Amino acid sequence: MYFLYNVVLAVAAVLALPYYGLKMAVTGKYRRSLGAKLGRTSPAVYDRMQGTPRIWIHAVSVGEVTAAAPIVAALRARLPGACLVLSTGTETGREMAGRLVGEATALIYYPLDLPPVVARVLDRVRPDVFVMTETELWPNFIRACRVRNIKVVMVNGRISPRSFRRYHRSRFFWKGVLDLVERVGVISGTDADRIRALGLPSSRLEILGNAKYDGLAAKVAPHLREEISRRLNLPAVSDAPVLVAGSTHDGEETVVLAVYRRLLREFPALKLILIPRHVERGPVVRDLVRQYGYEDVITVKEITAGRRREGERVIVVDVIGELFKIYSLATVVFCGGSLVPRGGQNILEPAAWGKVVCYGPSMEDFRSERELLEGAGAGICVRNEEELFAAARMMISRPDLRVEKGEKAREVIQANRGAAERYADLIVGALNADPAPPPAR
Repeated sequence: MYFLYNVVLAVAAVLALPYYGLKMAVTGKYRRSLGAKLGRTSPAVYDRMQGTPRIWIHAVSVGEVTAAAPIVAALRARLPGACLVLSTGTETGREMAGRLVGEATALIYYPLDLPPVVARVLDRVRPDVFVMTETELWPNFIRACRVRNIKVVMVNGRISPRSFRRYHRSRFFWKGVLDLVERVGVISGTDADRIRALGLPSSRLEILGNAKYDGLAAKVAPHLREEISRRLNLPAVSDAPVLVAGSTHDGEETVVLAVYRRLLREFPALKLILIPRHVERGPVVRDLVRQYGYEDVITVKEITAGRRREGERVIVVDVIGELFKIYSLATVVFCGGSLVPRGGQNILEPAAWGKVVCYGPSMEDFRSERELLEGAGAGICVRNEEELFAAARMMISRPDLRVEKGEKAREVIQANRGAAERYADLIVGALNADPAPPPAR
C-alpha cells in the first residue's frame, strides 16, 4: 500500500508542478518555502536546536498555529530546558508562528512527504516525539518516525465531514497509518467517533477540547485594539458603527456590499472592513468595492506604505495577521466561508472579543463552535442577504442587546479554557511511555 501511495504521490507531484511553477513565477508564492520543504534548511537552524527532550510540533497554517501556540507555551512552562521545534506547511503559517510562538526554539517548514526528503529532515531534527496539530496524516513521515522510534502524537484532533469522507473511502490504508500513532487527543465526541470509524482503538484516544480557546483568550488585550485603531484611524470607542466581514470568499463580498448599501440609509456613519480569506484577492475585492460605487476605499497595504486613512468609508485588508485585531473594532461581524459551500471559518476569534457573530449555513468544519455560540445566544446563522441585513440592523440599533449577547460570547471562550494543559499532559505522558516497536518493513 505504501508503494501504491508513493506512486500516486509522484504522479500528483508531476501534474501539479506546472501550476505551482506558474504561481511561483507570477506571484512569488511558495518561493521562500520550497527549498526548505525539499530538505534544504540552513545548518544554522539545526544548530539552534539545543535542549532536551526534543519535541517537534507541526501546525499546517494560521488556524493550526493558533491552536499550537498555547500548547507550546504549556510545554515550555513544564519543560523549560526542552528543545521545542515548530514546523508549518505554509508561508502564512510561518509568519503567524513568528508572531505568536515565542517559546519555540526553532521554526522550520514541514518537509514534503517524499521518503528521501523525510529521512533527511528527521535525521537532522532527531525529535523524541513528533506532535501533529489537528489531523495532518502524512504516511511516509509517520512511518519514518516509527522506524526511528520517534513517538507520534496527535493533539487538537479534528476531522471535518469532507476529510472524513475522503479518509473513509480508503480507511483500510489509513487504519494502518493510525496504528503508528501512539496517542490521539481530539476536540469533540464527533471527532472521536470519526477517528474510531477509521480504525483507531478507543484505548489510544481521549477527548480533550479545543486548545484554540486558550490561545484566543490569552491574545485578547487592550493594546492590540489600540494599535489597530491607530493604524486604521478608527476610534476604538466611537458612535460610528463598523461592519467587519472576515475571511470572505468569492461570492460573499457581493452580499456584504449589498447589505452595506442598505445599512447606510439608516446608519450613514457606518464603516465597512472587508478581509478576504486569501490576501491575494485583495485587488479583486478593492475593484469590486469600486464597482459598487465606493471610490473612497483604502487598502491596508496602502496604509502600511504610508498613506493615512482619512474619510475612506471602506477598508480592504490585503495583508495577513490583522484579522484577530480588527475584530476588536467591530460593531457587527460576519464570518465568511459560510454563505458559499466552504465549511466556514473560525468564529471563535470575534467571540473572544465579546462580539456577536453572524455566519452562513455552511459551517460543517466548525460545527461544535457553532453549537457553542448558538447555545449561548451569541451566534446568528444567516442564509442570505435579507437575513444578514436584518441581523446587522438589529445589532447596530440595539446596543444593549449587542453588549448582552457579546458578553455571553466572551464567557463561552473563558469557560472552555484548559485544553492546552491537557494536551501538554498527553505529550509528556507519551515522552515517558515505553517506545512502541518499529513497524515491519
